[in-house]
Amino acid sequence: MGAATKYISHQPDSQGYINYSEHEHALWQQLYQRQISNLPGKACDAYLQGIDALNMSVDRIPQLPDLDRVLTQTTGWKTAAVPALISFGKFFELLATKQFPVATFIRTKDEFDYLQEPDIFHEVFGHCPLLTNPAFANFSHLYGQLGLAASKEDRVFLARLYWFTVEFGLMQSKKGDLNIYGGGILSSPGETLYALSSEPERKPFDLLDVLRTPYRIDIMQPIYYVIEHIDFLNEVAKMDIMAQVQKAKSLGMFQPKFAPK
Repeated sequence: MGAATKYISHQPDSQGYINYSEHEHALWQQLYQRQISNLPGKACDAYLQGIDALNMSVDRIPQLPDLDRVLTQTTGWKTAAVPALISFGKFFELLATKQFPVATFIRTKDEFDYLQEPDIFHEVFGHCPLLTNPAFANFSHLYGQLGLAASKEDRVFLARLYWFTVEFGLMQSKKGDLNIYGGGILSSPGETLYALSSEPERKPFDLLDVLRTPYRIDIMQPIYYVIEHIDFLNEVAKMDIMAQVQKAKSLGMFQPKFAPK
């Protein structure tokens, strides 16, 4: 999904296990401990329940077969070890078959705060806990099916839906608590604080608006879309998403809220 990468993913053995170095385990431990303390009161309940359910190790990089046991039991999902970058086609194909792609490398110390490619910390810590939640898992599955069937042109619109939900989604309950469910935020200490601050714009989730909102991957998000609760993703899954994609296409994009690159 982009230029050559400096990261090389590890190959699992026949049992699906990967032999990481002590240095890599130490990086995981630092990333995990730095972020887990940020999350109480900020991450949504479904995510925190998923963290409990997965019971992943704090000081070792979790092994995918161990996560799979819990995911399969809770929602019928499992992980799929992938190289650092995969095509959109492969990505949709995996989601459509209830497999969540996990790149099996961990970021280096000099890219601790931000890296352009999703590493195992982003995928496992950011996303896997919510895959224990039925609504999130159902939405991800349907999204994969839609993407698999979509044209190249339509996939660009679908990418925005994923971006503003699975990656950078927020939720605000009727009680007024603002929480995070997007894995891109949950795996980033800086964005966890920023997303809930008074700085960015936050708008109620509107499918058509989301499909028309441009984004950049290399900045803090200037705008977030907010759902009321995690089960709302079931409502989104029932919408005629592809009809809204056609509508978004004819209406065109909103003006970006960020400077051009």
